[in-house]
Amino acid sequence: MSAPRRALVLTPALLLLVACTGAGPAAPAPPVAVPTSSVAASPAPAPARTVVLDPGHNGGNGSARAEVTRQVPDGRGGTKACNTTGTSTDAGYPEHAFTWDLAGRVRTHLEAAGVAVVLTRSSDDGVGPCVDERGRAGQEAGADLVVSLHADGAAASGHGFHVAYSAPPLNAAQSGPAVDLAGDLRDALRAGGFPTSDYTGRDGLAPRSDLGGLNLATVPAALVECANMRNAEEAAVVSAPEGRERYAAAIAAGIRTFLAGLPA
Repeated sequence: MSAPRRALVLTPALLLLVACTGAGPAAPAPPVAVPTSSVAASPAPAPARTVVLDPGHNGGNGSARAEVTRQVPDGRGGTKACNTTGTSTDAGYPEHAFTWDLAGRVRTHLEAAGVAVVLTRSSDDGVGPCVDERGRAGQEAGADLVVSLHADGAAASGHGFHVAYSAPPLNAAQSGPAVDLAGDLRDALRAGGFPTSDYTGRDGLAPRSDLGGLNLATVPAALVECANMRNAEEAAVVSAPEGRERYAAAIAAGIRTFLAGLPA
């Protein structure tokens, strides 16, 4: 077996001596052996991850009835309205404002973790985009996943969140990964102290066939209905900045959990 490779290391003192003496360089110090097995290899960089956040509805939808009622593909061979105005609390705090604020907060959490974030709309005073455009946003961005952000407008007695995914599945992303994403979001929201819905879905999960934004997705996609805005207790939570921050932290945690499970 050949002798291990040895590296010559000049200490700062020897470098100074070489630079300052007029009698020529001093005799080199004995070389310091650095076994090649002790040099740690640089870790491979983590793959870049991209997430599409889809804040539901838009602030201009209410004044653009013709546009938002225009029929677009629903992903299952039928059509549905381009979009809707969304719901609101009884005090008038609109769903579109809640989802827009929430998306910005989730984005901040994800970007701090090194995740690239794409939003399906750029402001809260526009119209649309339609659900079919939102459904294609993940694949067009080359994203690892899509999370659509909403709040519900059910009977005031109902409370709790639920996470929807497309079912029956229409492609490989919907048949398994989307269900896993929905489960990770559900678990993170539970860990954040939010109760699961007592009026729809089961155990916080809701398979849906009627949501075009999920049906048209070919990357893992899920829709979070964070709360019932018509329930007085939950309306107070979604209306408060600290409440929205709690939702954002939980949703971001669920997304990070799913991303951590993806192959390198």
